[in-house]
Amino acid sequence: MISFRLSSPIFSSLRSSYTNNRSSMSLPSSDGDSFFRSVLSSMEQVYLNRNPTAKAILELVRSTTDANQICYDHLAYRTFGVNGHGIESMSKLFLDFGYTQREELRFPKKKLKAFWFSPPPSVTSGSGIHGPLPRVFISELLVDQMTKEAQDIIKKYTGLSAAGHEHSALSSALGCLTWPKPSHVEFQQLARESEYAAWTLVNGYSLNHVTISVHRLVSPLNNIDNFNQFIQDKGFKLNSEGGVLKVSPDGLLLQSSTVADSIPFEFSDGFREPVPCSYIEFAQRLVLPQYKDLPQDKVEEVHRRDGFEVGNADKIFESTSKDQLTRRA
Repeated sequence: MISFRLSSPIFSSLRSSYTNNRSSMSLPSSDGDSFFRSVLSSMEQVYLNRNPTAKAILELVRSTTDANQICYDHLAYRTFGVNGHGIESMSKLFLDFGYTQREELRFPKKKLKAFWFSPPPSVTSGSGIHGPLPRVFISELLVDQMTKEAQDIIKKYTGLSAAGHEHSALSSALGCLTWPKPSHVEFQQLARESEYAAWTLVNGYSLNHVTISVHRLVSPLNNIDNFNQFIQDKGFKLNSEGGVLKVSPDGLLLQSSTVADSIPFEFSDGFREPVPCSYIEFAQRLVLPQYKDLPQDKVEEVHRRDGFEVGNADKIFESTSKDQLTRRA
């Protein structure tokens, strides 16, 4: 993870471009949509460059099915809920481009909360970032519930980021931290209390994961059991927390994910150690009961189960945990 000074020429240039565009974009236009997708595409490229598993799986699925059928169900980000660095810091970009804030989710044991955001109407064809706009899932650590020692570390670095939280989308698109690199001691101290906090300290606003919309694929990969088996047969490890397949109580939202990749990281004290990076998720949304008699070729995304589920998401969070990474190794 690169650490950028907010005063650097490249950051200032991109920040200016973003600010000028934001001022005229309460609703997406064709030009605005192009700019917005360019930002998302930059985020995606950073993500793919750092996460070989996600890149390999997307290439594998493209080689096996119609590439235009690979759509993203959602994108996910992690944040620190303190002094403006939380959900609102990343959600501003999406709200400016027509997204709508939806339900809140709470994760008491992990000291987290999240909101998901539904996209505005968009194209119905195309692949990945250039296809139908995905949902967005943004979580934040409830910093005030952490120990004083953990709060001090988090507040130290978010404080050093100055106005970085106002440009979190740029940080994600550039692949840089808005605060200096932490020391290894501080990273380990946070990890003992919250692996989520430690991950966010070294990854910042980077894409935590993208999610393939399994039901949009062609048969037989449009069934998540078939898809999971296909991925495992190719040698990829899936998050086993609570079972490989995570199922919502209503049985209509089915999710799975890989275990995160690790990347080399040099801490501020010169210590070098691999740290967890990101992963890729898979989701199948089943048809709602009231639409069960619709012909298959008439079923659209609006007829399927929407939203997210705390139980599923809680287990998906574990994709970056030490337990899962150790099992992978």
